[in-house]
Amino acid sequence: MAVERLRVLLDTNILISAIGFGGKPRKILQHVLKKKIIGVTSSILLAELEDVLNKKFTLLSPHFERINKLIRKRFYLVKPTEEIRILKDDDDNRVLEAAKKASCSFIVTGDKELLDLKNFKNIKIVTADQFYKFLTEEEV
Repeated sequence: MAVERLRVLLDTNILISAIGFGGKPRKILQHVLKKKIIGVTSSILLAELEDVLNKKFTLLSPHFERINKLIRKRFYLVKPTEEIRILKDDDDNRVLEAAKKASCSFIVTGDKELLDLKNFKNIKIVTADQFYKFLTEEEV
């Protein structure tokens, strides 16, 4: 019997941390790259990632194309069809739209407004530390 892998949306701030700093966000990203879990994103979230990388991580600019290709290859890219307007920040609403469209189990983020929701349509909203703890407990 096949076990369905978790669908997880890694918010832009988590991807930035994974790429630029390491730690738990990078370990979570490695789970996606090794196909242990399904990473979810959208074109809008990828554009946000590229924008932040261009502004704050110019030293990584020679690697942007490779990073973008890798994410497009390893992540499930969704096109949200429903507009959600429950949070003040439109970027946060875009995260919810993508996660809902992909039927994610988790949103991993460092964004306080998203974290304050805790749950959205049966999607758990957690920090990188919380999700990594969940992942490592599940592997035992």
